[in-house]
Amino acid sequence: MDQVLLQFGGGDNVFSWMIWIAFMVIFFLFYPRIMISQMMWKLERSARELERMSVKAKKIVIKGIGVKADSKMKESVSRFFEFFVIEPASLDPYGAVSKFDHIIRTQNNRFKYFVKKLAPGISEERQACIQMGLAGGMTVHEIAKIVRHYVELIKQTKSLQIAMILQMQLPLIERVARAMFKGTEALTYGRPIGDAIGPLVAAELMAGKKAKEIEEDIIMAEIKIEGRHAFVLRAKGPGGRLGYPGRAAEGIIAKNKVIKVITIDAAAKLEGEKTGSVAEGVGVAMGGPGVERTYIEDIVTKKGIPLDSIIVKMSPEQAIMPMRKAVKDAIPEVMKSIKRSLEDVKKGGSVLIMGVGNSSGIGSGEKEIASAKEWIDRYERKLKKEKKKPDEPS
Repeated sequence: MDQVLLQFGGGDNVFSWMIWIAFMVIFFLFYPRIMISQMMWKLERSARELERMSVKAKKIVIKGIGVKADSKMKESVSRFFEFFVIEPASLDPYGAVSKFDHIIRTQNNRFKYFVKKLAPGISEERQACIQMGLAGGMTVHEIAKIVRHYVELIKQTKSLQIAMILQMQLPLIERVARAMFKGTEALTYGRPIGDAIGPLVAAELMAGKKAKEIEEDIIMAEIKIEGRHAFVLRAKGPGGRLGYPGRAAEGIIAKNKVIKVITIDAAAKLEGEKTGSVAEGVGVAMGGPGVERTYIEDIVTKKGIPLDSIIVKMSPEQAIMPMRKAVKDAIPEVMKSIKRSLEDVKKGGSVLIMGVGNSSGIGSGEKEIASAKEWIDRYERKLKKEKKKPDEPS
């Protein structure tokens, strides 16, 4: 400080002290505004980019329908992008699961009705893809709206604290938004996403067996594996579906003497962990609000049935983006894990194997499974080629 004061005419000079105090007052008064101005430039740019992403996502969904879009269709899709779901009251927890179940089914039925009304001429599988694409596009739209809300709030309040919080969170927000944007395209066109690893493993187990729909959007096939009788469940494909696996599992366990339940699903990895690594544990490997998981847990608890889970690790963003080759290549290791899980099941005993996740791009036939794998390999090659381009000489 003495060095600074000397520049103003000496440390003992009263005038220099007054200049220094005036400088500090001006600094503390205007520095926050300067910081906000710098932050607002970045925040405004990010908000506009997210809004452009939202518009593009909407166009992808409209284009994916496959019919000529008129102004009425565009208006309908734009209006549906504002669709919302209010979760049931949880003040009294009794009956909360059935309330959530009802709300989720009502939401899914609303999506199905809207798509069917929008494009009645397209196939059931294409309709399922559009429904999932809509859900993805709506998420991108919601993220863009929330960021815009806080940007406008910062403009109105000039709050440095809110600006700093948003700026710190923005890299993660943008990362999720970009992943969801890519996921919207994949879901709209029925391509495999990371979360489809569960249905893909189940499809491999079912290959060559006749599958039947036992619950809405859930198919089941009976197979022999390692001398055990297995009921294999998954969401119906290749259209994007989740179905109601909890209800389906509940029905199978109630009617058959199931000794063990094995669930296979994608799971979030920690940074530093390898994508496609496989881990084994216990419990129900299943995401979402927990309704379907509750149905399974309730019945296995009553009957004392052990629960094994097998997860394939990937980042949350990779779960909603097109499936990576590393995830697909984990299938042989998952099969080994299934066999290890069956070791304590007596020969001839019955087990339930559930491939949990979104069935986008995963059909039931051997040709459809092979086609999905080929697409994943092509996508991986495309990514590697794009990654090399910036390093190539112009």
